Amino acid sequence: MATVEERVKAVTAQVLKLSEEEINNEDNFTADLGAESVQSIELVAMFEEEFGIEMDEDAALAVETVGTAIEFITNVCKEQGVDLEG
Repeated sequence: MATVEERVKAVTAQVLKLSEEEINNEDNFTADLGAESVQSIELVAMFEEEFGIEMDEDAALAVETVGTAIEFITNVCKEQGVDLEG
């Protein structure tokens, strides 16, 4: 199964119409990857669907980089008892 990092990058690539190779953990969703506010909300929804979790939207939208998103989603999965090793 894909890692959290791979899954976050895959969803990000899909929503922002980029290739996964273009996305780095240090990238800022808006400044580096060009996400607009509508796309940011779509990313939150897609991450929730991908991982089977519910995120606090304000907290999720405050996440600025891909690496921080990976950490945030990992923590939410742990809190909600979602098995990431699957």
